[in-house]
Amino acid sequence: MSPLQQDRVDATISPDGTLGVLSQHEVQNILGSSEEQGELHELFRRCALAVLNTGTDVDDSRAVLEHYHDFDIIPQQRDWGIQFGLQNAPADAFVDGELIHGIREHLFAVVRDIHSAHETRHSTYFDHAEGESSGITNAVFHILRRATIFDRHDHSGLVVCWGGHSIGREEYSYTKEVGYQLGLRNLNICTGCGPGAMKGPMKGATFGHAKQRNREGRYIGLTEPGIIAAEPPNPIVSNLVVLPDIEKRLEAFVRTGHAFILFPGGPGSAEELLYLLGILLHPENRDIPFPLILTGPESSHDYFERLNTFVGKTLGYEAQQRYKIILNDPIAVARTVTRGVQEVSEYRKQSGDAYFFNWQLHIDLLFQHPFHVTHESMAALNLHKDQDHHLLAANLRKAFSGIVAGNVREEGICSVEKHGPYQLSGDADLMAPLGELLQEFVDQHRMKLPTHTYTPCYEIVK
Repeated sequence: MSPLQQDRVDATISPDGTLGVLSQHEVQNILGSSEEQGELHELFRRCALAVLNTGTDVDDSRAVLEHYHDFDIIPQQRDWGIQFGLQNAPADAFVDGELIHGIREHLFAVVRDIHSAHETRHSTYFDHAEGESSGITNAVFHILRRATIFDRHDHSGLVVCWGGHSIGREEYSYTKEVGYQLGLRNLNICTGCGPGAMKGPMKGATFGHAKQRNREGRYIGLTEPGIIAAEPPNPIVSNLVVLPDIEKRLEAFVRTGHAFILFPGGPGSAEELLYLLGILLHPENRDIPFPLILTGPESSHDYFERLNTFVGKTLGYEAQQRYKIILNDPIAVARTVTRGVQEVSEYRKQSGDAYFFNWQLHIDLLFQHPFHVTHESMAALNLHKDQDHHLLAANLRKAFSGIVAGNVREEGICSVEKHGPYQLSGDADLMAPLGELLQEFVDQHRMKLPTHTYTPCYEIVK
């Protein structure tokens, strides 16, 4: 990977595929957002820059946006549809004056998904009544369907791989080996689309698929505007989807995946684990098969021991029973995943649920409503044990989400610089293991890429 470049390129590009033919209404929607220089165009500009900046060794979204402050992407109307003018784009996205094809695909995925998310926000079809979550789930389904993620005839299984972008060489090599074993079994891969543990399984799976002469392997990357600049799509992603916010991104993972693997990571990986455990601990979901494996090389033993201890001290033994820990054995991981996918397939067949989208999974509104990270919202989190475990998991998830924001998202970084670290407080027997786990992430350089000395964006208040 290369650092941020000084060279800039101007270019004009044309969309293809489903964006090659647009209605006049769709063209006007895109043009209107640009002419008004409104919020939608700024969102579009930032996500487009992140895609064009693929391959950089930077996980600070503010640094990327400041470095390319003069970048813009301007929609231009044509008789047949629309083109886009790129101004001051990163030169590394081009080869001999031509935009790299994979980056071009990802760029137009951004166009599609930003427009699709705007549609869902302004359509009564996706409204939900008080206490109902179906409207949000329908919005997630709509965005994924428009991105052509679903294939009714593909029963090979989609494995969601979570893990940190800031991991060491040994852990990264292990994620590739697991991905290779999954690819040999013709399983498809879905990750958060960035580097590290999000790239490794995809890279390994490409070799496994190639050995099996599987030319239809899929590498799905799910992201959202707040994180894409810090974790731009890796080059292997074949299907990129930009969900409107972190909560819809997480729901997209759990609705589409058939099995889940958690590799070593930092607060973002802990957030994903807590989100999933909170859903699985809900009484309505306890009988739904949901394979979840925590895995890494032998050197990750202490990491998973600390994580497992944290789950036990906060969410209890029942939560620990929802996953298996397998160390240093990629073949055992792949075989366990394969059995789990078969069990999921049989369950959905018997229950009449769709194989490509888990409609039966109950997701409480507490897990769906966007958590807006501020100093006030972080201080107000209910980090006390006098609540059901699935609700406690939801609040702990928000705490980690806030730390991710303070580490890598522009708004969070600026807020912490202005007002100081986020304050977290709660029951002593919750805050102690939380503080220990976070310190472990700091000591092991899992908070950010180890290019600078890390200053915590949080403070545990006793």
